[in-house]
Amino acid sequence: MNARLPITESSAALAAFAAGVQFDDIPADVVRRAEDLLVDWFGSALAGAKGRPVRAIVDVAQLMGGTGGPCEVLITRARTSPMLAAMANGASSHFAEQDDVHNGSVFHPATVVFPAALAVAQAVGASGREFLTAAVVGYEVGIRVGEFLGRSHYRVFHTTGTAGTLAAAAAAARVLRLTPDLTLHAFGSAGTQAAGLWEFLRDGADSKQLHAAGAAATGVLAAWLARAGLTGARHILEGPQGMAAGMSSDADPGRLVDALGTRWATAETSFKWHASCRHTHPAADALLEVMREHGLKAEQIDVVTAHVHQGALDVLGPVTEPTTVHQSKFSMGTVLALVARFGHAGLAEFDRAFLEPETVAFRERVRMVLDAEVDAAYPRRWIGKVSVTTTDGRTLYGRVDEPKGDPGNSLSREDIERKALRLIAYGETVTDGEAGDGIERLWCIASWPRVGPLLGEVRA
Repeated sequence: MNARLPITESSAALAAFAAGVQFDDIPADVVRRAEDLLVDWFGSALAGAKGRPVRAIVDVAQLMGGTGGPCEVLITRARTSPMLAAMANGASSHFAEQDDVHNGSVFHPATVVFPAALAVAQAVGASGREFLTAAVVGYEVGIRVGEFLGRSHYRVFHTTGTAGTLAAAAAAARVLRLTPDLTLHAFGSAGTQAAGLWEFLRDGADSKQLHAAGAAATGVLAAWLARAGLTGARHILEGPQGMAAGMSSDADPGRLVDALGTRWATAETSFKWHASCRHTHPAADALLEVMREHGLKAEQIDVVTAHVHQGALDVLGPVTEPTTVHQSKFSMGTVLALVARFGHAGLAEFDRAFLEPETVAFRERVRMVLDAEVDAAYPRRWIGKVSVTTTDGRTLYGRVDEPKGDPGNSLSREDIERKALRLIAYGETVTDGEAGDGIERLWCIASWPRVGPLLGEVRA
């Protein structure tokens, strides 16, 4: 699709694409990637069961929605309404900090798209092909909205909460088979409610899970309201008082319709290997590279300087002395300390060691500096560069051009499955057998005539 459309037609073109895509229009490799992303999300959604803020959101959602509805809350296996199931599953899948990310939009699609698509699909009895189509639509719309809002947006706003609202609305609208015009109204109602601010990081507050929960639920609500006749602003993204006007200083409307139908941004999405903010991953992988190459141990490292892009400074900079596990996942020093000590910054490492004296001492020897090359490449490429000073006075350098999990350094299906099983085991709500059976079924979701529960009913 031509990106030279008049600005006022960009939202309409995006809505027409979202409403018109059919399963057979999606290339086979993109469908395969959507299946990969679904299994990856399933692991994160069940890992969230141990999160205190997740339990608070899920308990309130179930209180408001009651029980016995058509839609599944994964971590409790209870049933509730579509909107509140999307809220609960959105919250749980954004807790472990291992849900996927799209680099160029700096957006976590899975945590808002799959909860919305799953809830609506279970409510209306959509097929697996319809569900996967809706998920791809949600990814394509949300990623383009994130890219449209630009780097300035991300300094203050959490894109998963803002662009994610449109992504969830697009996925829900596609399952409901809304027309292009009704889909555009759903975008308007979603966008006017889009929110999510980074201020929570300074306090270690629980808002990040709320952002994902709110975006998923709002998207479902917006789509259903559009079907019921509620109108929304037709230019909510690019209008003179729309999202870009209030949330961005570098918005590019052309990004909304960038190669629609030929560039499949879903396939560009990265998997997260470490259980931490994605901005820490490039430096973590670069540090591991240095340590492997030179046979270093953590105690042989005196100082680490991470050469980063401005977005990393904006998000990670406020976290200087993390006091909670979740806040520590946004601390470059903590992440690099865990990587140096254990070879991986996983859920178990954070839980047991983020405040250990050895971790804190290493954390205090980590610095971040803005790097012109890294910043110029961001957000399309997330280059990792570190300088390491050893205790014997050497200065060593490490670099990775694609962190583990990026499309050019991706995970195999075996990697994805092992990761999902580890995450599910961490959540402690599903048996190993149930986890394996659930994943095996999800690989074949395109053949499902009707999307039902992903897990069995709660046992007495």
